[in-house]
Parts: sequence; C-alpha cells; structure tokens
Amino acid sequence: MALRVGVAGATGWTGRAVAEGVLASEDLTLAAVVARKVAGQDFGTVLGRDPIGLAVDGTVEAALARGLDVLVDYTHPTAVKAHTLAAIGKGVAVIVGTSGLVAADYAEIERAAGAKGVGVIASGNFSVTANLLQYFAEIAARFVPDWEVFDYAKAAKPDVPSGTAQQLAERLAEVGRPKSATPIDRTIGPKEARGADIGGTRVHSIRLPGYVIACEAQFGAPDERLTIRHDAGSGAGPYVAGTLLAVRKVRSVKGLLRGLDRLMFAANAG
Repeated sequence: MALRVGVAGATGWTGRAVAEGVLASEDLTLAAVVARKVAGQDFGTVLGRDPIGLAVDGTVEAALARGLDVLVDYTHPTAVKAHTLAAIGKGVAVIVGTSGLVAADYAEIERAAGAKGVGVIASGNFSVTANLLQYFAEIAARFVPDWEVFDYAKAAKPDVPSGTAQQLAERLAEVGRPKSATPIDRTIGPKEARGADIGGTRVHSIRLPGYVIACEAQFGAPDERLTIRHDAGSGAGPYVAGTLLAVRKVRSVKGLLRGLDRLMFAANAG
C-alpha cells in the first residue's frame, strides 16, 4: 500500500518540488498539503494543472486529521518544531527539511519521538551531494585537527548559520575540537570576527546578493590546506531525491535520526 504523505510548506521553493515528486511517485500518495495563503484551493490548480481533488489545508493539524503516514515539513524555523511535535503526538513519522532548529529543539523532538516510538529524520540539507560534503568532512577531521566552516547564502536568508553549516559543525564536534587557533578569550579585537562557536567549531555566515547557497569546511595543517565545498544551484530539484529517500525509510526509524548521510550509508551497507 502506498504511503500517505503530507507536505507542509507545499507552495514554497523546496516544498512545492517535493510535493510534485510525491505526485509523480508510484509508491507514494500525496494525501495532504499545507499552505496557509492558498488554503481551500485545489492543489492541482495551485500548481497550474488540472484539479486533482486535493484541497490545500491551512494548518498542519488539519492535514494530520486526514490520516497520514509521513509528514514532510518545509515551512519556517518558528513553526517546524510545533509541527513536528504535533505529528509525533498523532503517531505520524516526520521528515524535517526546515532549517533553524538548535540542539535543544532536537533534544525535545528526540525525547518525544522515542517515547512515542515514531521515526523522525532531520537533515540540514537533503541534497545527496551536500551530505557527501558532511560525510567526507567527518573523515577529514579524523586526520586533520584544525578546521572552520563557512556558510554562504543570499542576502535575504533570515536564519544563520544555514541548516547545512549548523549540522556540519555539530557533526564535526562528535570527532573533536580544532586544536591550534588562538583561544577566543585571548583574541585581540571584536570576538565576533572569529565567527560563532558551534560545538567548538568556528562558523562564519556570509549573506550577500549573488549567492544561492554554499557550504564549505576548510581544514588546515602545516604547509597545506584542504577545502571540501558544496554549491547549490537555483533549483530545488537536488533536494527532492533525498527527501523522498527519507520518506520511504522513516517508518523503519525509531526516534530521531539526524543527517541524510547516515541514512544513505546505512542503506548502502544494507
């Protein structure tokens, strides 16, 4: 039986592409879409197609009432935690594609998902190649003891750092902390110039016109440097395949799994 999938943020840049990907999949059913500004309209009409008989919901609660197996959230950092906890409370698995959550938010989600026995997969970026950046950076950090993370995005992006950079820094913290840089309390000048401290990693967010989104990890050793970088284009297509991979796997997960790469390489090993 096809999984019943709901997409919150279904008219957004990524959410729309994901909803269209679900519609095109033979093993998935688009059972609900949430987009407050076009609530009540047929989603096919919203997409510029013929009607498909699915009215847009104005709230996640209304979507959950349709009887979903999986909720995909591409909404806003201020709303995603409440949406995720609401879905968990209904026994619905969740894919968290929205960035902006912090470690304390994920800890709360992990407790709720574990108590309910529900799967949640969260990733700062559902692009397969962005997750290869994260995977390769973890390997590099085991051999090169100094690194920093740089996060590039368009000027209007409100959250800093990006979900990709946040998750990358947190994962590098599982390997260790950079060794050689002058401690921040001994830095001369504005401490903010050294970036934010996320798990011991200095993270620098650049917001300028001309960028779409990019993230890089720079590793330094005497007389050499390694840069591992991911650049995204202007389309949302790269995020669809990873999101749908997570949708298909999330009901085999119990509790919270952070990082699409962990799912990718677990699937590859299996």
